[in-house]
Order: sequence, then C-alpha cells, then structure tokens
Amino acid sequence: MRSVPSSVVLPSYHKNGIPPPRIPVVDIKSKDEIAMLREAGHITGGVLDKVMDMAQVGITTDELDKYGHDLIVQRGAYPAPLNYRGFPKSICTSVNNVLCHGIPNSRQLLDGDIISIDVSIFYKGVFGDCCSTKVVGEGDNVVHKLTAVARDSTLAAIEHCRPGVRLCAVGNSISDHAAEAGCSICKEFIGHGIGSYFHGLPEVYHYSNNHGPTLRPGMVFTIEPIIMEGQDTMGILADGWTAVSADTKRSAQFEHTIVVTNDGPEILSPHR
Repeated sequence: MRSVPSSVVLPSYHKNGIPPPRIPVVDIKSKDEIAMLREAGHITGGVLDKVMDMAQVGITTDELDKYGHDLIVQRGAYPAPLNYRGFPKSICTSVNNVLCHGIPNSRQLLDGDIISIDVSIFYKGVFGDCCSTKVVGEGDNVVHKLTAVARDSTLAAIEHCRPGVRLCAVGNSISDHAAEAGCSICKEFIGHGIGSYFHGLPEVYHYSNNHGPTLRPGMVFTIEPIIMEGQDTMGILADGWTAVSADTKRSAQFEHTIVVTNDGPEILSPHR
C-alpha cells in the first residue's frame, strides 16, 4: 500500500481496515459540519477532475492511482479507500464491464475504453466522495450514450433533493431516465449518508422504490447511480471487490455528495 505522510490526519481504520459501527440514525449536520464537508468535497472533486484528465490511451490504472494518491496527500488528506476493509489502493478505477470498486493495476487504457474513477478522501475529520466517467479516445456511440445518461440522470435526481420531498424521488427519477434511454440500473450498490463516517444512513436507492425518509435541511448523502448497457445482473470477482456485469457489457457511473438546504440541493463535491 502507498505511504501517507505523518502530517496527514488518519481515519480510525487506517491500520486494521475495520471502520467503526454505522450510526443507526440519519443525522442532521450543523452549519460548521456542512462547511467542513464542503471543503472536503471541493478537494475531492478537484482531485477527481485532474485524475480524469490523466486518463488517456496508454496510461495504466495504477499510474492513475499513484497520481491521485499524491494529489490527495499533497492537500493534507487521506485517500479514504486505502485499507478500508482491506482495499489495497487509493482510488477505484472501473473499466468497461467493471461496474465499480475496480482495483487499479498494470492494464493500459485503450482507445474506446470507458472508465469510471471514484475518488474519496478523509480530511479534517470528515469524508468527501465523488465519481465520474469518461470515454478514452474515440469510443462508440453506446459508451457516449451511457456516459450522458449516467451524468444527466444523476443531476436530474439531485434536483429532487428539497425539504419535504421523499428520498425515493431520487431513485424514481433515475429509473425514468434510464428506462427512457433503454438502459438498466445496477441495484446492488446504493448511495449513502456521509460525514465523520464514510458510509451511513440514509440509504439512497437508484431505482424505482418507495423507501426512505422525508428530506430535511442538513441531510448529507451521496447519489451515485451505475447505468448499465445490458442486463442489471452482476457478480464479484475473486479479489472480493471488483464488481462486473454478468453479461460483460459496459457501464457508467457519476456520483456527487449533496446537502439538502432550505433553498434546495447543494453539490458539495463539484466536478466535471
């Protein structure tokens, strides 16, 4: 695993890989907590944009990991995936039929690949989390469509995150966008609450549902749908992390961390 400077504040799991128990309630963040999450989110989104720019033909995903790791620690933050439940790298790089949690390796990116990169950090006691997808080189019409549907459905769902709205509106909106485009949604991975903890309540479903609380100002969570080219079935590889489509078809994912305010949603992790 990559080293982290001694000046960086470390999460509790950095040695043993075991995160603390999940908080059993949806907590409402204070103004100070939101300000801290905003700072962490802006750092996270900024790093993600730089790593995405580096994702070009001939670059290996391990080179992307090293670059992302260095950018994160240079900003005084800890790369949150590193040793989280034993994850061996600092970012996630998911190429083509890999849905999420891809482990960076020596594979070079090829013209036409589609890659999703997830960057998350621990900074000043709170977490930032976001993801983006791009087509490497030219690509075909399908991967460009997947990327657009994933981006547009995420942004459209965020617009529903207003006080008094049920959280299920997020999944219902994404489901409508995906269905209209003839795409599937991965149902196995969900958005989550975030704060001083990496993953918590509420659970954010990205498909049509009737679950979740009524939104209130101060709620902070991620929205991160995985839009699939083929069927919505999947499997996990022997490494215990890499999630792949069962039919080997491709996918795209976008993720933002948002806070519900009296005036509507605010994206805390802005990125391209």
